[in-house]
Amino acid sequence: MNREMLILVDALAHEKNVKKEIVFNALELALASATKKKYPHGTEIQVEIDPETGLYNSFRCWTIVEDELFENEEGELVSSDEKAQGKDIGEVIREEIPSEEFGRIGAQAAKQVILQKIREAEREQILNDFLAREEKLVSGQIRRMDRGNAVIEIGKLEAILPRDQMIPKENLRVGDRIRAALLKIETTPRGPQLILSRTSPDFLIKLFELEVPEIEEGLLEIMSASRDPGSRSKIAVKANDQRLDPVGTCVGMRGSRVQAVTTELSGERVDIVLWSIEPAQFVINSMAPAEVSSIVVDEDKRSMDIVVDEDQLALAIGRNGQNIRLASQLTNWELNIMSEEESDKKHEEEYSTVSQLFIEKLDVDEEVADILVKEGFSSLEEIAYVPEDELNQMDIFDEDTIQELRARAKAAILTAAIANEEKVPEPAEDLKNMEGMDENTASLLASKGIISMEDLAELAVDELLDLIKIEEDRAKTLIMTARAPWFA
Repeated sequence: MNREMLILVDALAHEKNVKKEIVFNALELALASATKKKYPHGTEIQVEIDPETGLYNSFRCWTIVEDELFENEEGELVSSDEKAQGKDIGEVIREEIPSEEFGRIGAQAAKQVILQKIREAEREQILNDFLAREEKLVSGQIRRMDRGNAVIEIGKLEAILPRDQMIPKENLRVGDRIRAALLKIETTPRGPQLILSRTSPDFLIKLFELEVPEIEEGLLEIMSASRDPGSRSKIAVKANDQRLDPVGTCVGMRGSRVQAVTTELSGERVDIVLWSIEPAQFVINSMAPAEVSSIVVDEDKRSMDIVVDEDQLALAIGRNGQNIRLASQLTNWELNIMSEEESDKKHEEEYSTVSQLFIEKLDVDEEVADILVKEGFSSLEEIAYVPEDELNQMDIFDEDTIQELRARAKAAILTAAIANEEKVPEPAEDLKNMEGMDENTASLLASKGIISMEDLAELAVDELLDLIKIEEDRAKTLIMTARAPWFA
């Protein structure tokens, strides 16, 4: 029987194109399953096969558990048991038992276990071969529809195109051949499952890579893409070869290349935008076909105010805000569209707000405040800490006036800081007096909303480290000290 086993393993491994180790593992599980039937429910059995000789041994196993976790007397031992002496929690004790005859095991049960394991290994091998090819754009035939999702046959693989990843109003039927982008790989009870998408920006990029050879050659590069699936999309391209026109190359002769992409996307209109290293210019390009009058950049908030003429406003916004939304996604900047009138009104409000701030905090008249605003100052910090030589070069005030303005700005900033500190709540007595706590740490915790020992006890170590900068060991100690009353 041992020789027959080795012949069977060899035949199955070659027929199913899987490793012999997988077939041996399936046989071990089948033999263990058959042996379990002779023992009480809950018994753990292991079978080990020697791949060289085909000989196999069977073992009954017990896992050592803590007394309070003991549930299965057939497969577990408490740590106080005589057999468990000298062993650690979680260790497995094995005892050799008579092995089942290979020819007498339940043939049907064994066959099912072996075939299931081989099918899983076969699917995994096919999937690994597919992933090794790094194919991001796949083509296949719709095999069936399952609750609105399309099951796509890609060679020997099956993939799922979920309903929410189909282009809206697209009528897909069984037998249709379609293209899609690989979105992700999900783990399911049946093994890894390929999930496809026809709505992701990556699908648009892959279609252009297919239609435009210059992209594969590295002469052109798609920098980003944004989509409103089935309606409109934008891609940003740049040329790595200055002799090429990136937009014209992607459009193709008489629009042939972009038309091929549009057809695959069920008529989705594609705007091809010239990428620029300058964010403002890139945004202006992405707003096409609308013309931008002016643009104001706020790098701290990563936002831009885009000003357009009144007759360009509807075009810039697009239907239901489509154009501005796609441009924002394409450039990864928050874009605020406004007319000339709205822009002027906003600037007047900002001018008035900053001017009033300087009048109140610097104790100056309206004329001095207006001069500071017109020179580009927008905060007290800029006045207090801008280099003196820059202020002197402006030639707006004499040196004594400049020093006085700087001193007043610094005093106003300090006053505001003190006022904020006074708003910080006082830590509770139990937190201040806790073992291992010091006054500075308690105040820091209180400023973050951790007032009492109970508040500290409810934190995880990583949460505490995010709040204040202390050593990890100390963080653990403080939390455990705060939790001590829980276990008292």
